[in-house]
This record gives sequence, C-alpha cells and structure tokens, in this order.
Amino acid sequence: MVAFTLPKNSKVGPGKTHAAPPGASNVRKFRVYRWNPEDGANPSIDTFEVDLATCGPMVLDALIKIKDEVDATLAFRRSCREGVCGSCSMNIDGTNTLACTKPIAEIAGDVSVYPLPHLPVIKDLVGDLTTFFAQYASIGPWLRAESAPPQRRERPQSPEDRAKLDGLWECILCACCSTSCPSYWWNGDRFLGPATLLQAYRWIVDSRDEHTGERLDYLEDPYRLYRCHTIMSCTATCPKGLNPAKAIASIKSMLVERRS
Repeated sequence: MVAFTLPKNSKVGPGKTHAAPPGASNVRKFRVYRWNPEDGANPSIDTFEVDLATCGPMVLDALIKIKDEVDATLAFRRSCREGVCGSCSMNIDGTNTLACTKPIAEIAGDVSVYPLPHLPVIKDLVGDLTTFFAQYASIGPWLRAESAPPQRRERPQSPEDRAKLDGLWECILCACCSTSCPSYWWNGDRFLGPATLLQAYRWIVDSRDEHTGERLDYLEDPYRLYRCHTIMSCTATCPKGLNPAKAIASIKSMLVERRS
C-alpha cells in the first residue's frame, strides 16, 4: 500500500494561544493560520480568544481587532469592507468566502481562518495571486472594437443585450471560485480557472465587442477551457452568488455551434 507523506516543512503545528482579557463576556476562539517566510519555522495555528461584545459582527472585524489589539504581525488583505473589492477573500470555516461579509454568528464553534487553498502563501492569510491576475490579463478584459464609436456618446446597447451581462459583470475577482476548483489545483498553470473564464464570457457576449471570434479561438484549447469538469465547486462557493460553471458551459456551447 502506498504511503503519502508531507514534506517536513509543510506540516502545520500548534501555535500560540492568546487569552481573552479579564472580564470578557462573550468569548469566541479564532484559529488562524500563521506562516512567516522570514523565520524558517513551519506553519502553525494560533488561537485568539476574542470578546465579541467589543467586536463587529463579521469575521473581518475580528481579524482587525486581533491585529489592532493582540498581534500586530498578523498579515491579511482587506480594503472596502463592503464585499465589492474582493481583497479579504480567505477560507473561513472550510469555505472560500469574503471575511467582510461572513457573519461570525453563522459559524458554530471555533472559527477557523486559513488563506485561500492551493495558492503559494506570502505570509499568514495572504496568498500569491500573481498567476491568477496574469491569467485574467491574458483574455484581454476590455472592450475591443475596430469601428469608430459615435461622436460624443457611448456605444449603444439594447436593454436585451445589456441584460446578457448580468451575472457576469458583478465578479470582483476575489479568486474564491478558482481556488475551490480541483481542476485549477491540478492544472493551475494552464487551466484559466472559473473566474477568468467567467470574465472571458462577459466580453464574448458583449454586443459592443467585435473580437468574439478571436476570444473563442484563444479559449479553444485542451487546458485553458476544457480542463473544466463541471465539478460545480466554483458556483457553490461564490460569495456574490454568481455561476461561473454556467458561463463556462456557455463558452463550450458556442465553440460547438460555430463548428456546425
């Protein structure tokens, strides 16, 4: 029987425990992944006891409180705090989501917080999104048109054509869907992943864009598109309620139709 073992320096061990201050009335434990590339130590899980009576309702509120009041070395991304920038995406209670829109009250027991899975970790909860954004740039995510636009006005689009973009333009590139996709884990260097493919479809179906054929040509590849096996993890985890799997299926259908 084959035995699988992790490299020694990848094993996660117990970390520090930070007790709640005396007099805390509503304590929850937050188990947070920690890793610092500068100290040479293995990753660990630190436990922070947080008094929710003096904390906001979201997981991000707790992380900010921890950083401000307990351990200033904790690293994580955040910006808008309104679920529109995608910066604070991480794995919370086993699900990829946004820390700023994840209520602590929805989580039973201790709150486990990890970086997005299957990304190189830069530090603590900060994953390396270099490849993710390079893949996004590769699809040319902007309007491409050769015809001259109308003078002093925007390019016209009917309400029906504009409606085709709903469920696509709302993507905030948080990477929750791509990092939940097993196909992306296995082939992340060549498979574009759900987020990038959803964005690609957004421009393919835009009636104002005049490079649909070129966009489809770029995607018709054994890895860029067809590594998707319709596992549906992307749709299940999207914090914006979007459906990347449907967009990917639509691209595949368009490629089939243009061959017939």
